Amino acid sequence: MANGTKGFETAVNPQEFTGGCQCGAVRYRIRAERLACYACHCRECQKQSASAFGISVPVAQDNFTLEGEVLMWRRPTDSGSFTNCYFCAECGTRIYHAGESRPSKVTIKGGSLDNASELAPVAHIWTISKQAWVVLPEGIPQWDKQPENADEWTELLA
Repeated sequence: MANGTKGFETAVNPQEFTGGCQCGAVRYRIRAERLACYACHCRECQKQSASAFGISVPVAQDNFTLEGEVLMWRRPTDSGSFTNCYFCAECGTRIYHAGESRPSKVTIKGGSLDNASELAPVAHIWTISKQAWVVLPEGIPQWDKQPENADEWTELLA
């Protein structure tokens, strides 16, 4: 990691991170000291990413600015809540999620960042449905499902 700290530190401006969709119709900016991410191995993230897991980057909604047209699809979650999934109206690239359980946060899809090369998950969740060939690094917190201890979970992403 840049500067020897966890998270994502490299950007055009140290406190501004940018990203967007595959076709360029949607662009966004995030203002933050740093970005932290987690890997979710649930079947929904596997389907959404068409891969083994999804990379999620939670940020304060007030620090997120979006340009371009997005559409929204709403799906239920295992917790009994709902997640709104936002994607580019042109190419369909998933950009972010916003849920009822965290109304002041959005969760950026990590691969949509312009420079996602330094993102490294600080945790892994829903490992109960992890692909057998995925080897998780030692020393990184992991949960079979959604973490029950919100304080510990929030601290990792702060």
